[in-house]
Amino acid sequence: MTVNILIFLPVIAALAVLLFKNNAAKHAALAFSVAELAVAAFFLTKFVPDASVQFAVDVPWIPKLGIYFHAGIDGISMIMILLTTLLVPLIILTTYKHQYKNAAAFYALILFMQAALVVVFTALDGFLFYVGWEAALIPIYFICALWGGENRIRITLKFFIYTFSGSLFMLLAIIYLYLQTPEKTYDITHFYNLSLTIHQQSWVFWAFFVAFAIKMPTFPFHTWQPDTYTESPTAGSMMLGGIMLKMGIYGVIRWMIPNVPLGFYNWQSMTIMLSVIGIGYASIIAFTQKDGKRLVAYSSIAHVGLIAAGIFVWNNEGLQGAMIQMLSHGINIVGMFFIWDIISTRLNTRQISDLGGIAKTAPKFAIAFLIIVLGTVALPLTNGFVGEFLLLLSVLQWNIWMVTAAGLTMIFGAVYMLRMYKKVMQGETNALTATFTDISGSETLVLSIICALIIVIGIYPHPILHISDAAVKELVHSVNIKTYQVKP
Repeated sequence: MTVNILIFLPVIAALAVLLFKNNAAKHAALAFSVAELAVAAFFLTKFVPDASVQFAVDVPWIPKLGIYFHAGIDGISMIMILLTTLLVPLIILTTYKHQYKNAAAFYALILFMQAALVVVFTALDGFLFYVGWEAALIPIYFICALWGGENRIRITLKFFIYTFSGSLFMLLAIIYLYLQTPEKTYDITHFYNLSLTIHQQSWVFWAFFVAFAIKMPTFPFHTWQPDTYTESPTAGSMMLGGIMLKMGIYGVIRWMIPNVPLGFYNWQSMTIMLSVIGIGYASIIAFTQKDGKRLVAYSSIAHVGLIAAGIFVWNNEGLQGAMIQMLSHGINIVGMFFIWDIISTRLNTRQISDLGGIAKTAPKFAIAFLIIVLGTVALPLTNGFVGEFLLLLSVLQWNIWMVTAAGLTMIFGAVYMLRMYKKVMQGETNALTATFTDISGSETLVLSIICALIIVIGIYPHPILHISDAAVKELVHSVNIKTYQVKP
């Protein structure tokens, strides 16, 4: 069995869902997404946690141009596959109490986007990686533009321009690397083996960096994110924050640093500084937010800034922290967006100042909300803790002042998240919140799964770390060998 089934099953599912209407489309999409999760779980049972690429497919696509359909899974890819296949059925399940106009198209776009994301996380051919990267943009554009808020057209256009422009820089970098290979191939192993000068690698580095920094996003390429997350339908925000931004982080790990290690080393200090600035900037802005969903958007920028800083230090702790934190962040942000979707659906507002006392009328909701908040602020024994600990440890090995700045701003994050929880859930109910009803049905199921994952991963993170450990060590070592001669 090869990775082909993970790539094409969602495509077939998307086409099949178009044949259904309304609730039938919803049920079919959920069934197909659970089937994809089952396939991923089967792959996991057969996966050997070493540094090798497994379940590979490598067939000619456009051989005259050196383009092959080459994809496979190693420990790093496996974490991303688990993230994608786990979150998509949860995201579909969060929509069960909503009715969408042209529901078949809505769910088909989600499944098509899942296929594109799997391509990105498994591609071993530069051209295939670019195709998956661009293919993921198309469905999320239509999801946001057709089912988003009042300002969806303007905001979605800004998002499209940002991400598409960044993609063009990445395409130039991939084509340049292709032209430097003696065999004229897009194969990633040939890219890794190129011997380019520091000057060549520096400009390729920046071409990749712009594309990946926009997608993550990291400071100062983040300005599209808060508006897009806020105006998107909740399922779209979940796909963006839970999975799609991980494309940029994954691209840095797989395609940027190993391809141009000398260029990366030349600009390493600046990338770490930009990441830490992003943590502080987003945390400060989050303090001022009155819209709950927008606050979550800014908190995401801060968390991604820490992930980026840990990666750019480039050591085992940083990459392992990034891997488990990408999984944890995806789970937590889907939970946070769902919390605010429930509130806005019941009360028709996301203004924090309008709320209060909800815990008195919805105790089950209050408990779930608190667990998700604690995971988000990285309380020990929650899923956010081990990743943030490893990332801060990684940055500490680089510079004590950088880790101090990053650590202080993460404390700020805990303050504004807990303050938000207190304002929304505690105190006395008002005329609006007195009518709030507790969670039930699909809401209870989704929040129960998310809370269970937060606790289980927090208590016992070893299985997740073990999956990627060997692949991370191999990648870090190979890059360090290439940069050894220029390091002081």
